[in-house]
Amino acid sequence: MTTKNKLTDALANAENASQAKDPTNETETEKQYLPPSRQGKKQIAGYFSKEVHYQIKLISFETGKSIQALLAESLNHLFHQYDKPPIA
Repeated sequence: MTTKNKLTDALANAENASQAKDPTNETETEKQYLPPSRQGKKQIAGYFSKEVHYQIKLISFETGKSIQALLAESLNHLFHQYDKPPIA
């Protein structure tokens, strides 16, 4: 008497289901969720040394400002230097 393993059945069913799913049917919200605070905004990023990371975290701690607020402040200083409006 042969009995099928339930785990084998489950894996086979999962594989068939994943192959049947068409990724082109996903809506834009299913692909990537953006919280309201990030909608209409773009990320600006860069790679810096560990010392830069440590120093900005230290300034954040000392001032009580978030790193994002400190970066906005820095960008506004940069914009001012190049005679651009402070929009960060």
